[in-house]
Amino acid sequence: FKEQGRSTVPTIVSIEMGFPDFTYTQEEITLSLSKIWKDKFKNTDRPRAIQENVLVETRHLCMPLKNYFTPMPFKERNDQFIESSVKMMSEATQRLLDKNNLLPEEITSLWSNTVTGFAIPSLEARLMNKIKFQQNTKRVPLMGLGCMAGVAGINRVGDYLTAFPQEAVVFLSVECCSLTLQLEDLSIANLISSALFGDGSAAVLMVGDEHPLAANAPLKLCKSESLFLPDTEDVMGWDIGEKGLKIILNKNVPEVAEKQLKKPLLDFLEKSNLQLCDIASFFAHPGGPKVLLAIEKILDLPQRGLVHSWESLKACGNMSSVSVLDILKRHIDEYYDYGKTKKGAYGLSLAMGPAFSAELGLLKWN
Repeated sequence: FKEQGRSTVPTIVSIEMGFPDFTYTQEEITLSLSKIWKDKFKNTDRPRAIQENVLVETRHLCMPLKNYFTPMPFKERNDQFIESSVKMMSEATQRLLDKNNLLPEEITSLWSNTVTGFAIPSLEARLMNKIKFQQNTKRVPLMGLGCMAGVAGINRVGDYLTAFPQEAVVFLSVECCSLTLQLEDLSIANLISSALFGDGSAAVLMVGDEHPLAANAPLKLCKSESLFLPDTEDVMGWDIGEKGLKIILNKNVPEVAEKQLKKPLLDFLEKSNLQLCDIASFFAHPGGPKVLLAIEKILDLPQRGLVHSWESLKACGNMSSVSVLDILKRHIDEYYDYGKTKKGAYGLSLAMGPAFSAELGLLKWN
C-alpha cells in the first residue's frame, strides 16, 4: 500500500498475557484422568504414556480440576467459556493499556478471536462493557481459524493498519480449550487433546507507522501470506454436537506440514529476496512435539532449535491461537532483557490451522 509515495509498515508494540486462576501440573491432571478412565482401557498405562509424551509440565485451566469430571451440558460449558474469556481478556487488556500509557479512547479498533466457544454479542463487545472504549470503536470478531489465528489476527490487523497508519488497534485472542474435554471419547485424538491443550489469552497492541508509539515498537510487520489446501477438512478442527466441541486431529498432521509447507514458505521469503538463513527469529506455533520437530525440519533448524516454542509448550501446553502470541512475547521480552536480536534482523511467524491451512508473517526487529 502506497500513500504519498511511501510504503506504510504496521508495528507490534506490546503483548500481555492473561491466564485463568487455576494452574495444575501435568501429573495432577494425569492422576485425575487415570481414575476416570481406569476401567476403560485394557492397557491402563496408555493414557499416562500419552500425557507424558506431549512434554507438557503445567497447564492453566478455567475451572478447578474436579469440575471437569462431572457431566456438564454444552450451555453450561459455553457460559463458563464466556465468563472466563471476558475475565482473562479484561485483565490482559488493562495491563496492556497501562503499560503503554494509553487510554481506552485512544484505541480505534478492537479485534477478537476464539475457536473454543461461542459468544453473541461477540467477546470484544463484552469487553467494551468492562473497559470504557469509545462507542464508535470498530469491532472485528474472528472465528474458526483455530491454532493459526494468532498469526492470522496479527496479519489482518496489519492489513488494516496499512490503510490507517495513524491508528492503534488491540487484537485479542482467548481460548478455553479445557472446556472441550470429552470424557466419553476414547479416541487417540481426544486422549492427545486431553494431554496437550490448556487455557489462556493474549492482548496485542499494534499501531500504524504514523502513530507516536511506532518509533519504539520492537517489531515491524513487513509482509504476510495465507495458505489454503483444498479438501483437507478432516486434518484438524471440531465436530460440533450436542455435547459440545469434539476434536478432529489427524495423526498425519506432522507429515502434512512437512510435505506441504516448505515450498510455500520458501516462495514467500523469495518474494522479499530472502532465504531461511536470513531469518534470525522464528515464532512458530507449538502444535505438539511431533509438529514442532516437523517445523524444525522445514526451517532447517536443529532439534529444539525453536527454543521459545518448546518452552511455551512445556509451561502452558497448546493454547491454540494464543500460543504463538505467548511465543512472540517471550521473544520480545528476551530482546529487551538481553539484546540478543540485533536491530534490522528478520523474524518469521508461522502457524497452522483447520482446513488444512497456514499463516505466515515476515517481521523485522525495529
